[in-house]
Amino acid sequence: MPEIEVRPATIHDAKTIADIHASAAQAAYRGLVADEQLDAMPMDKRIRHWRDAIEFADPQVQVAVHEGLTIGFVGYDRSRDPKSKATTGEIWSIYLREAHWGQGAGVALWDAARDGLEEEGCTHVTVWVPLANERALRFFELAGFKRELNTARTAQIGGVKLEELRLKRGIA
Repeated sequence: MPEIEVRPATIHDAKTIADIHASAAQAAYRGLVADEQLDAMPMDKRIRHWRDAIEFADPQVQVAVHEGLTIGFVGYDRSRDPKSKATTGEIWSIYLREAHWGQGAGVALWDAARDGLEEEGCTHVTVWVPLANERALRFFELAGFKRELNTARTAQIGGVKLEELRLKRGIA
């Protein structure tokens, strides 16, 4: 497994995070959502979104760095689900450059998010994953998340409606 450093994101990471988010989403949803729909959000708007997220820690953002190159990020915080307990955290997003899939960076980012949520007093964590994203479902299930079957909902990704499911696990 390559050596991967995970650190809090800085404002200077916003452009790289926006680029990773766009390219990884295209790779993950290729064939499910048209590329032009995945590109619908202009890059300057993506950069502003991530700059604001980092500046206001909403969500908290950490990046994975390998040999000086930022290769992925995770955004996490308290759950956004209205009926969740105050001790429930959520992985809002986790993306890696496609060339680094399956090399341990996702696990390193998950570990950092779990540690951060535990420090915030969370006892459980959830994540919403489109059912068509089998790679993400497999990743989270290998990390100990369990599907909550009664949580299915429809989400818009790139203008396409996809069914997604919430997964949950204890922090410890």
